[in-house]
Amino acid sequence: QVHVVESGGGLVQPGGSLRLSCAASGSIFSRNVMGWYRQASGKQRELVAQIFSSGSTNYADSVKGRFTISRDNAKNTVYLQMNSLKPEDTAVYYCNLKIVGADYWGQGTPVTVSS
Repeated sequence: QVHVVESGGGLVQPGGSLRLSCAASGSIFSRNVMGWYRQASGKQRELVAQIFSSGSTNYADSVKGRFTISRDNAKNTVYLQMNSLKPEDTAVYYCNLKIVGADYWGQGTPVTVSS
């Protein structure tokens, strides 16, 4: 059984920063992909950033230069540092873990960027 739990969301003013964390537990293989997706109200879920077990990363164009994804393999934890936040970053952020073709999702953590 695999569990994925996010934390760190909240309310922040435009231009501010937040750091999201996601811890995975259970039968996790060393080769996996961890990532963050988000879903704004009335919109489809979209990829924000992902990081492979090798350390390679992939970002959505809308967050490049502002968000940084990182991981601690020893803790099976992935982080998303979000800087220069904009109102359009407001969404529920979901952690995703891909293992051998299977997808595991967290419950989501809301991020609201508003003055």
